[in-house]
Amino acid sequence: MSAVPYSCQDISDEDVAAVSEVLRSEYLTQGPAITAFEAMFATRHMVTHAIAVANATAGLHLACLALGVGPNSRIWTSPNSFIASANCARYCGATVDFVDIDPVTKNISIPALERKLQIADSQGSLPHVVIPVDFAGLPCDLAEIRHLADRYGFSILEDASHATGASYLDRPVGSSYADLTVFSFHAVKVITSAEGGMVTTQCDLLAKRVRLLRSHGMTRDTSEMIGGSEGGWYYQQVDLGFNYRLTDMQAALGLSQLRRLETMHAKRLNLADRYDDCLSGLAVRRPARLPDRRSSWHLYVIELDDPARRRATFEMLREQGIGVNVHYIPIHTQPYYRRLGFRTGDFPNAERYYSGALSIPLHPRLTEEQQNHVTETLYKALA
Repeated sequence: MSAVPYSCQDISDEDVAAVSEVLRSEYLTQGPAITAFEAMFATRHMVTHAIAVANATAGLHLACLALGVGPNSRIWTSPNSFIASANCARYCGATVDFVDIDPVTKNISIPALERKLQIADSQGSLPHVVIPVDFAGLPCDLAEIRHLADRYGFSILEDASHATGASYLDRPVGSSYADLTVFSFHAVKVITSAEGGMVTTQCDLLAKRVRLLRSHGMTRDTSEMIGGSEGGWYYQQVDLGFNYRLTDMQAALGLSQLRRLETMHAKRLNLADRYDDCLSGLAVRRPARLPDRRSSWHLYVIELDDPARRRATFEMLREQGIGVNVHYIPIHTQPYYRRLGFRTGDFPNAERYYSGALSIPLHPRLTEEQQNHVTETLYKALA
């Protein structure tokens, strides 16, 4: 059997035609495809503003800046995530800390967050921004986080890089609770624009700030200029921004993919249901399912009851051409963050989860035959 990747982009003829159309147009970048992609994404996610960016890391960085994050800011996030969820705050010079995860959802633990907030409140060191992460596509406990945000006065920047198409309390992720939400369109994500991301918000001021910083802090809007315009050619740099723009070619691909979001999500859900059935006899913990939210099923992560067998299982599946992976090494254990003072043992739930975690293949192009190969090999490895 041919190799089975843990994830794989699903590119249709319509996707190719959409990109080709842009290649033959007058605009390869900064053109109408970006505006169309943003508009459809905003409608689909029931949000006022959607701002396309070069990638989700850029989106997180811009969102931090829009929220006023700087050298004197304190930012908390989940240790169970890709390093960008913490690095975005470090780019701004902020202090980063972590909140341990819930053993079931693998997202930020609400009891742990509340305890940490109570201690921080008594010490005068409350966070300015909390960045919850929708791990594997399962939305966080956003209503509870919003309640705590209103009580303790911090902003919420939701990292929904895994969660395009997910929903929480019958609304799309990105529409409610968070001040800003960031999505990823990397090649292995639910929809792709090869590289790319989106920032959503209901706030006009935050959206205006993200758009300005996305393109060098430069504006042609006379209402934002100092001293007025000198003519139709004129622009001003009114802040120090970045080149974090998406191209029209990428936007065209993302827009075409977005039109198939529900179809691709249904395939992921069917595969996840089938995994649940096929793996019911194994000594593994399967992903959580909660009645008040719908995962995007970006990842299907199992946890081995015996973590000591993880490496041998990983290697056996890789030898059989099965692209298993591990998501994620806890951020606080990375050498860079150890140099900032974090140590093994600081966030035991995240470390315990990591010790037995294994991501197995899940994507719309995965066939039942390939899925059978994955499950049969897992049974052999864990027999």
